[in-house]
Amino acid sequence: MQTVSLLQTPDYELVALKQNIITLLKPLGGMAAIVSRGERVLIKPNLLAAKSPEQAVTTHPALVQVVAELVTEAGGIALIGDSPGIGGFRRVAQKSGIAAAAAASGTALVEFTDSVEFPSTGMFHRIQLARAYLDADKIINLPKLKTHEMMTMTCAVKNLFGAVVGTQKAAWHLKAGTSQELFARLLLEIYLLKKPALNIVDAIVAMEGNGPGSGDPVQRGILIAGVNPVAVDVVAARLAGLDADLLPLEREAERMQLPGSRLEDITIYGPALDTLVGARFRLPGGLDVQFGLPGFLKKVMKQNLLAFPAADTKKCVLCGVCRNACPPAAITIQNNALSIDKARCIRCWCCRELCPHDAMAVRRGLLLKILTTLSGRKKP
Repeated sequence: MQTVSLLQTPDYELVALKQNIITLLKPLGGMAAIVSRGERVLIKPNLLAAKSPEQAVTTHPALVQVVAELVTEAGGIALIGDSPGIGGFRRVAQKSGIAAAAAASGTALVEFTDSVEFPSTGMFHRIQLARAYLDADKIINLPKLKTHEMMTMTCAVKNLFGAVVGTQKAAWHLKAGTSQELFARLLLEIYLLKKPALNIVDAIVAMEGNGPGSGDPVQRGILIAGVNPVAVDVVAARLAGLDADLLPLEREAERMQLPGSRLEDITIYGPALDTLVGARFRLPGGLDVQFGLPGFLKKVMKQNLLAFPAADTKKCVLCGVCRNACPPAAITIQNNALSIDKARCIRCWCCRELCPHDAMAVRRGLLLKILTTLSGRKKP
């Protein structure tokens, strides 16, 4: 049985939050059971982009500060590091409040720059991860609970993709991002290369709608903690009202028979799960409804069955961020307008995730619009 701890927490007030984290970790043995004296402990928040804490794009700095303080009090050497999806590390850390949290807790910021090639026994034989991530004695993973255009939800396992440095993320999207299942497999193999010692999910204010970068904050008032990120994600998904059939990562984890992939194998401490489940998170507009259609039919019906990114001309300032981030180079700027080659587009939604102006919309094929309505999915 895997253990996941839940605690209702209304806000990010520092004093109360610290006591709540201590309470949250008691079923796991407390921070002293996670961190040994003298260990270098890398705290890995979600630092997607230079957004303020109120936008719910990044892990709240109060949570980062409290965890860093608890690591230090347990005798560990706390470090805070990540590789943002867009923007320089220092700027993202400053805008998100993480730099201030590091200063307040006396913790060093570590930018992920150089990589180390790590041999894997899985489907992807060699994976490069940040040296600082691999060199740490322990990893404490602090994801933000958000919807995600490609994977439906991003939480503990997906947050570890930040250990991939800079432009290498785009290369992996190009290699594995053509299939939700294949990308889920990559994420799980990254997790298995270096398992975090602890995962604490920031679901006090989560994100729904067009996550992970352009969705809407939603107050949920919950903290989730566990050693196994797969189990943590399964519980987080149920709290978001999402079933396994919507979550390629959860389905792939069960296919791999990974511990924690089944709710019935998880022991939950804290309030009963069904008392915390609210309205289902609004889902991103780019999700597909494919109903298990065979691959050849999906290919034939691609234009009508799938959703594709499309520039919102009222918001787009032609900054080129989406073009530069597009793994298959499907986006160009021609004649003072953004152009997207649907034949090359792999629908990884990096353009939507990283657009600083929320200017990348979704264009759905006619059949997809009909199927989405019939399936009862909510649009954002």
